[in-house]
Amino acid sequence: MELGLNDKVVLITGGARGIGAAAVRAFLNENCNVVFVDRDAESGSELAKSSGPNGRFIEAELNTPESCRQAVEKTVSFFGGIDVLVNNAGFNDGLGLETPPEEFMNSVRTNLLHVYAMTHYSLPQLRKSQGCLVNLGSKVSETGQGNTSAYAAAKGAIQALTREWAVALAPDNIRVNCVMPAECHTDQYEQFFQARKNPEATRQAIGNLVPLSHRLTTPEEIAQTIVFLSSDCSSHTTGQHIFVDGGYTHFDRAVGHDHEKWQ
Repeated sequence: MELGLNDKVVLITGGARGIGAAAVRAFLNENCNVVFVDRDAESGSELAKSSGPNGRFIEAELNTPESCRQAVEKTVSFFGGIDVLVNNAGFNDGLGLETPPEEFMNSVRTNLLHVYAMTHYSLPQLRKSQGCLVNLGSKVSETGQGNTSAYAAAKGAIQALTREWAVALAPDNIRVNCVMPAECHTDQYEQFFQARKNPEATRQAIGNLVPLSHRLTTPEEIAQTIVFLSSDCSSHTTGQHIFVDGGYTHFDRAVGHDHEKWQ
């Protein structure tokens, strides 16, 4: 299948590890020019070494509008424009309702400001290329999780902005979609497992809750959906929230139980 991504310029935030790194590799495999931004200098530099001339790494925190503007400008200086923006960066810091309001707002800012700022500063280039935007959401904003108010608020806003921007940018032929992971086996999730008394049992217990194949989603599976939504193969798809979660979010919860115990 021809995806029509050859020589496209892709800018990915949070691209050094996990879903972001998988997306970097997937776009490079489609002969794209990929710029990825991350605060993790060590992981970013390692990935850049294996990316060849079509991959560039920018070390940045993306916690201010200025840092976002600079990342966009550097991308344009590298490859001359932007065809695809992937707003992937984000972190579930587990701040619940007991968190003071000031900390809540700081957390929301950390997970949301860069999404708006990166899109804002990329917009002139996306208009020129009639490109596309892919945001990364989370099942947390659909299902709730408990004790993660700030992250849920930020991800819910990203879902809302996906629809808002899809409407606003339709006249420019810019498509905007949101990929929604659930239980994805990222580095961050693996750290959680390793902190348990029995990491493998915990991993399997969570995997058993996923209806399809009873396993966690891989970052590569998320990345392939990001690539598809950026390609000509989804040329009339916009404003969508695409769940890549093995049915975790929407299937009847009974499918995760051992039915033999009910008999």
